[in-house]
Amino acid sequence: MKYAFIQKYENEYRVSSLCRVMQVSRSGYYTWRDRPAKSDAPQNELLSQIRRVHMQSRQAYGAKKTWLALKSRGVTCGKHSVARLRKQAGIEARRKRRFRITVENHATAPAAPNLVQQQFRVDHPNRIWVGDMTYIRTRQGWLYLAILLDLYSRRVVGWSMSDRPDLALILNALDMALEQRQPRAGLIHHTDQGPIYAARKYRERMAAHGIQPSMSAKGNAYDNAVAESFFGNLKNEVIHHIDFESRDTARAAVFDYIELFYNRSRMHQSLGYVSPVEFERSMCVA
Repeated sequence: MKYAFIQKYENEYRVSSLCRVMQVSRSGYYTWRDRPAKSDAPQNELLSQIRRVHMQSRQAYGAKKTWLALKSRGVTCGKHSVARLRKQAGIEARRKRRFRITVENHATAPAAPNLVQQQFRVDHPNRIWVGDMTYIRTRQGWLYLAILLDLYSRRVVGWSMSDRPDLALILNALDMALEQRQPRAGLIHHTDQGPIYAARKYRERMAAHGIQPSMSAKGNAYDNAVAESFFGNLKNEVIHHIDFESRDTARAAVFDYIELFYNRSRMHQSLGYVSPVEFERSMCVA
């Protein structure tokens, strides 16, 4: 900027000469130089709001979701301003890490056909549930988590935790989902080809409720991408950042994430940047 150039060199050269070279008036320069300093208070307040959203989102949101969260709270700001302040303050969303799990064997039925075929958009609730399980390290040993998630709203409708990755773990998650949602016959239940999901007792429980089993192609993680994405977010936003003293402390953290944050508060791009509960509520009203 011309005025900034003049200010930089005004102690070495005459201001009148510098103004002549830069083709500006001295009065204009002095008006610019002597203007009241712009207050940083609004920017500092916005940065404080950005930090608050960052922590409440478990450090999960990038610039766009942070901006949308601020807008939903009535904060007037621009998306680019939010991105700039985040960058200046070194605020970044946590990066994802991958994981694997092994489970004990059970008497199994043949693998079910893939009825989903990576078609993850569903027009109505309780048409397709996707399931998976993972493990969480604690100082007492492993804690295992199984979930069922409704593809319609990405809501976790059933979950269970145990110190063993056994049949009871996934049956408890299924029973919770059935009690909460009471789906009609014809619901598709999609998982990977983990042997525990092919256990005959589990298949019998599904059949008793008119549920159709569906399984991913062997070794193809993309076929169950939504469930894997949920676990990736859980691990990235909570689990990998806490040294759990006990299984109970891990249970409390997982409960808080699923029921208080993920289902009720966490924005989902696929849902138009609202939470699963908000999405279901808005669709019921519509």
